[in-house]
Amino acid sequence: MFEVRGFAAPQAKAPLVPFTVPRRDVGPHDVHIEILYSGICHSDLHQAHNDWGNSIYPMVPGHEIVGRVKAVGSAVKKFKVGDYAGVGCMVDSCRECESCKRDLEQYCLNHTSFTYNGTEQDRSTPTYGGYSTDVVVEERFVVKVSEKLDLKAVAPLLCAGITTYSPLRHWNVGPGQKVGVVGLGGLGHMGVKFAKAMGAHVTMITTSASKGADAKRLGADAVLLSTDAEAMKAAAASFDFLLNTVPVSHDLNPYINLLKLDGTMVLVGVLTPIDGMIGGALMLPRRTIAGSAIGGMAETQEMMDFCAEHGIVSDIELVDMASINETFVRLTKNDVRYRFVIDMATMPG
Repeated sequence: MFEVRGFAAPQAKAPLVPFTVPRRDVGPHDVHIEILYSGICHSDLHQAHNDWGNSIYPMVPGHEIVGRVKAVGSAVKKFKVGDYAGVGCMVDSCRECESCKRDLEQYCLNHTSFTYNGTEQDRSTPTYGGYSTDVVVEERFVVKVSEKLDLKAVAPLLCAGITTYSPLRHWNVGPGQKVGVVGLGGLGHMGVKFAKAMGAHVTMITTSASKGADAKRLGADAVLLSTDAEAMKAAAASFDFLLNTVPVSHDLNPYINLLKLDGTMVLVGVLTPIDGMIGGALMLPRRTIAGSAIGGMAETQEMMDFCAEHGIVSDIELVDMASINETFVRLTKNDVRYRFVIDMATMPG
């Protein structure tokens, strides 16, 4: 066991404060990563504030981790000292259930060890996240990061990136398809970039006309205002696939009506109950609503390789570790385009 510097939430609603983070010694299959950048996900804010009622304190948030390999265990094969590496939303799983055997560790049937606010496979040792200088993770749950990419802008790919890439890949989005991305934020801006790179015709669907220009800068072919009843009516039954990134409960029916026969809308943002869906709109014509959560480790590596091939990273604002509480306040106001990333070189000594 060794100790590193970090920041933690000591209790709900309390400011984050400096915290000494315990890390395990490097085992045979472990990778020790010096963290260079850590993305700030909106879920970090929710978890730190116990908005979902499952928070464990003290909590070191952060599951969008990019850094440099500092040491490797004797049995590690994929990494060497000096490599760039990334860690996302999970650091272990049972590896034995049906989901794990299908490289879908995020859907582990026994116990997924999330990167923070969770426990290791012993179900008692707490996990601490990326708001720290170092982390030790089993090789299977570490991805290689290409030197071609801007490292600081890579960090959000480990959550926002894979959250949007996975459903696009699973539902085989590609050339000849008309895809709509609902909501332009941390998730939505990645959805636009990925869908465009996959060859689809991409429409940004938003409530805000002011976001239209930025959506096109990101790669959208068109913009559809969901508040424009006539435009929504004209677009009815025209989309093959919708990626819905809206993070709060909202009326799904206007978006359901945009889907073609056998079209699918995948929800990746909203976690709270959704009421009022009209069953008939799903039945006639046959449409599907589904959900998706991050991706397995093989798919996450695939995404990182795809990003290297296509030059895709997140649009970010770099912040200092010491300003984390002010940054959280800005995050509550959605005052960012489109993700905050902490420069770990600014970690107070």
